[in-house]
Amino acid sequence: MAEALMRKEGNDPVNPTTASRPKRPQPAAPIFESVPLTPGMFTSKRALKLVLELMSIPGPSGEEQAVVDYIVGKLKAVGVPNSTISTDQAHRRTPINGKVGNLICKLPGTLRGPRRLLVAHLDTVPLAVGARPIQAGHLIGSANKQSGLGADDRSGVAVLLNTVIEIFERKLPYPPLTLLWPVQEEIGLHGARCANIGKLGNPRLAFNWDGGVAEKLTIGATGAYRLDIVVDGLAAHAGGAPERGVSAITIAGLAIADLQQHGWIGEVIKDGVRGTTNVGVIEGGSATNVVTSRVTLRAETRSHDAKFRQRLVKEFEQAFERAAQSVRNVDGVTGKVSIASRLDYESFVLPENDASVQAAESAIRAIGLTPERAISNGGLDANWLTARGIPTVTLGCGQMNPHTTSERLDLEVYDQACKIALRLATGNELSG
Repeated sequence: MAEALMRKEGNDPVNPTTASRPKRPQPAAPIFESVPLTPGMFTSKRALKLVLELMSIPGPSGEEQAVVDYIVGKLKAVGVPNSTISTDQAHRRTPINGKVGNLICKLPGTLRGPRRLLVAHLDTVPLAVGARPIQAGHLIGSANKQSGLGADDRSGVAVLLNTVIEIFERKLPYPPLTLLWPVQEEIGLHGARCANIGKLGNPRLAFNWDGGVAEKLTIGATGAYRLDIVVDGLAAHAGGAPERGVSAITIAGLAIADLQQHGWIGEVIKDGVRGTTNVGVIEGGSATNVVTSRVTLRAETRSHDAKFRQRLVKEFEQAFERAAQSVRNVDGVTGKVSIASRLDYESFVLPENDASVQAAESAIRAIGLTPERAISNGGLDANWLTARGIPTVTLGCGQMNPHTTSERLDLEVYDQACKIALRLATGNELSG
């Protein structure tokens, strides 16, 4: 997901596997056949094979084409008509120059009923490039100790793909169904934000698979602003005439210290309202003997409360302006600051009686689990889908420790997610 979702909804860290790292990345071996499987654990060995293969395909944000090709090949192999498979042009509207848009499979169904939408994002964080999935018991990790695994969100991708294959191979009846694999989720939910909603077929129920345990339903998520900050000072020789310079680095440092001292960095609680902020990127300077004339920073503010989120943005603006005015050279020249802020995604909370929430809870109960509702402090594709008129609940599929080299996939949870998805896709969430 766009950022680690509360450590992917509360999963505890696990120890790294003991597999040795090879000298160079190799394709994932079909090791699933050599490891004993718990009786009744897997919907099929194919579901395991799919996720192993998907996690071994590089596909960071903007470079998802190989993943799209893999999915399309699998869909066509089981008889999904070419006419039902398409991509949109979302990548042409996103901030980066992506190679492919969102992948969509829109099926007419064999039963009457409201159309259902199943979602899982295609991209991984760059750390997952080079992953070599390897199984140890009920966990999968990466044999490449320098990489993540990419279970975020290739496990969700596999859940959707396995669901379609199950339906077509077993000739299961199903209502009108749309599968959406968005691009560029990890860098700001851009695929969902720019998706061609008209190509989805007006779904009435929507389910997104991302991080966490299978019984957890994320029915709401925080909203976020991103800030692009430019600090301009005045260059001067740092040894010959430092007094004539205005250091952009000094201005940035003072502003950040100001925010820290007054409680506006990290977790922020003011008057009972909570939010978070972070300065994540700072760049500037080229030599120690030059007073730095420009620094650029990227920051974010988050809160479930829209007004408080805007207040956090305002505090950043004021702190940087104060800092700029406080740094002067011998001629009285000060620095300047410009801040461009934009809404990354709006917060939302689905009502308890939402049709998608009710259906998801029924499917979870049907496989013997107890539903647990949650609100996320991370962004989800569900943020933008909900904002664009498709209320979407997010379910877990076994990811653990995402965006780290200790990322793992819990196969028991993944199997549960596959079973839940198949029930929701076929409209069998109420059957025992």
